[in-house]
Amino acid sequence: MGNILFITGGARSGKSSHAEEIARQYRDVAYIATGIVTDDEMKLRVQRHQEQRPQEWTTYEEPYDIARVIRSHSHETYLIDCVTVYITNLLLKEKENWDSDILERSEQMQLENAVEKKIRELVLAMKECGGNFIVVSNEVGLGLVPAYPLGRVFRDAVGRANQMIAAEAAQVYLSVSGVLLPLKGKEEEI
Repeated sequence: MGNILFITGGARSGKSSHAEEIARQYRDVAYIATGIVTDDEMKLRVQRHQEQRPQEWTTYEEPYDIARVIRSHSHETYLIDCVTVYITNLLLKEKENWDSDILERSEQMQLENAVEKKIRELVLAMKECGGNFIVVSNEVGLGLVPAYPLGRVFRDAVGRANQMIAAEAAQVYLSVSGVLLPLKGKEEEI
């Protein structure tokens, strides 16, 4: 069974830096990047992440099927960065037009179910694999209710995904202002 360490927190809270620091203690690391370069800002973010991580790590760029990557390769440790970007990709793939202010309940449920299915596949792949997993995700449920359907579906899907991953994780941490706070498991185990 895979060992899952889950790091969540707000934007620019230090999640990825903490995850990379933890991953450096392992010799065989697979970095699963979920981002898609859609504009110059995203291109710079991806470049910054690429420059930060060791060159000896194997990188897989996978925006839609992380479980497939895990099942197709054998590494000691996998760093998945990040679940929230993964969910964004899945939602935008499932529904292209988000311009309406109203989303039918059946369509909302269909979208949430599609994301939940992919997260269940991810969790199952991590559990079945014998490796170590360091999973990064944003905590998006501490703010206001988003004004638009995409924001509301995204917030709900991320909240459920984070709960599913945290439930299976041996260790869960919250990153706040660059400080890693233990929520589940023992801090000395990292």
